[in-house]
Amino acid sequence: MVVLHPLSDFINCDFPISDSSCNYWYEGRCLQNGDRLKLPRTSMSEAIAHGLMQHFANNECYSREGKMYGILLVELPNGEQRVLKAFSGLLNGCSVVEGWVPPIPGRDEVAFEEARTLAELEAIKQEIITLKQLTERQQYQTLFDQFEQELQAMSDRHRHCKHQRQEKRQQICNTLTPEALSIALEQLDEESRQQGIERRQLKRQQNTVLQPLQQLIAATDARISELKQQRKALSCQLQAQMHASYSLTNFSGRSQSLQELMPGGLPTGTGDCCAPKLLHYAATHNLKPLAMAEFWWGASSVNQDKIQGEFYGACAERCQPLMGFLLSGLRPISISNRDFHTTTPLSLNTLAHLRSSNEKCFNFPAFSSIKEEIPILYEDEWLIAVNKPAGLLSVPGRYRDRQDSVLSRFRHLLPDGMTLISVHRLDQETSGILLLARDRQTHRQLSQQFQQRQVHKVYEAILSGAVTVEQGVIDLPLWGDPENRPEQKVDWLHGKPSLTHFQVMARAGDYTRVEFTPLTGRTHQLRVHAADARGLGVTILGDRLYGCRAVTSRLHLHARELRFQHPQLGKTLHLQAITPF
Repeated sequence: MVVLHPLSDFINCDFPISDSSCNYWYEGRCLQNGDRLKLPRTSMSEAIAHGLMQHFANNECYSREGKMYGILLVELPNGEQRVLKAFSGLLNGCSVVEGWVPPIPGRDEVAFEEARTLAELEAIKQEIITLKQLTERQQYQTLFDQFEQELQAMSDRHRHCKHQRQEKRQQICNTLTPEALSIALEQLDEESRQQGIERRQLKRQQNTVLQPLQQLIAATDARISELKQQRKALSCQLQAQMHASYSLTNFSGRSQSLQELMPGGLPTGTGDCCAPKLLHYAATHNLKPLAMAEFWWGASSVNQDKIQGEFYGACAERCQPLMGFLLSGLRPISISNRDFHTTTPLSLNTLAHLRSSNEKCFNFPAFSSIKEEIPILYEDEWLIAVNKPAGLLSVPGRYRDRQDSVLSRFRHLLPDGMTLISVHRLDQETSGILLLARDRQTHRQLSQQFQQRQVHKVYEAILSGAVTVEQGVIDLPLWGDPENRPEQKVDWLHGKPSLTHFQVMARAGDYTRVEFTPLTGRTHQLRVHAADARGLGVTILGDRLYGCRAVTSRLHLHARELRFQHPQLGKTLHLQAITPF
């Protein structure tokens, strides 16, 4: 089976082979001597990955399910460079596919059990699908809507009748004799009672019709929950058997099972990710790894945190704990800031903002997801302002593989770190100024300034197209569709007011550098206002979520300036962070 592929399968022959600009590091510590080992994701490896993505775009079989894919650029003993490619888990139900790196050894030992379990899991899946498509669900919803409409019409009619009775009571109180008034009032009260009876009868009819359907649906949902528990138990049982059989080999020639490497427990899917497959294959075939890149392709992940075409680092739960072992045997690498580059196809002049003379950086040896230094732009006993790098979360996510963030890093580092609170957030792929409060009072006061629009924010972006107007205001309400998270869209019915001022800074070819001043702070506000045809109609460079398909290493959006009133000192702080692109 052909697994090693020539570079020409992915990139043009005129790509600069010497390009080693690095945008991310896979890293870990050698278990034997503690050496810090690193493998880069370079611009060249990203270009190779983009070549693979172009192949995917022309073949719908890769869009049927969302998953991680990866490539590893390797050097053969004769010095020739080739490419390995891998997928996570199964590809269209298969673990071995022509042209792809095979799974970690050991799978054959549990092949029969795996086939049996997968058949059971498929049967459970089909039963769940059938139960979710129960015709009584739609029948219940249709009848429920009908009763609700009848109840609403009845309520409107009763409300009108009640208003008429109130008016009639006022009239007859002044015109009828006491005896006639008593009879008339009794008639009005009886009409009210009859309408109450009418409403109760309709509600009883509704319960009589809907209750059997409700009971059936509840029993069906209980069965679905039971099946999901069975599915989870079967998956865990199979994974435990696989982990005991899987054996990884590193570049020093040492082999260990997954259970030996992670005795504290292994999350589902450990060993099936791209990085372990690629590195194990290279180590067992005398191939020198040069650079690696992993990306998501297909539908958004279940947690809506993976976007098609975006690059991602080693997952915290399954891959990162294995990196130290997998990279052992490679030469330790000493890394400095100069090894990190932000690539861009443009040659526009950036603003010559100077960093504050007291700016400093912190190293974070406990984390390995992004560039290792986070510059501090301002710091006192009440707050910290940092220059967040692109690709790093502002605050930890909900799930264990999304815990690395600016906030978690500083909480880990500073003596008072556990009291830190993020005042606001930047998108993961957006770089720039982020505020952290060191106490709740400061956090509350700064948050009020943001809510009351007293904070002046300036962003800088490069748009992947020409903008014809020089400046203006974009006023488009934004709404986050719960069925299509995290994407936001313009919605005049449900959307919240969103206002952005823009000013063109420079143009170069088909690209435009723009300064944005958001007057509101909605999620993805600048990205949607740029991309939507009713706004600028041009996506921000690198914004794949909103349609940009240009090959680039990052989202070209940067929070450049922040001006606000210091809640304790009473002075105005004007913070600036130089635009990195």
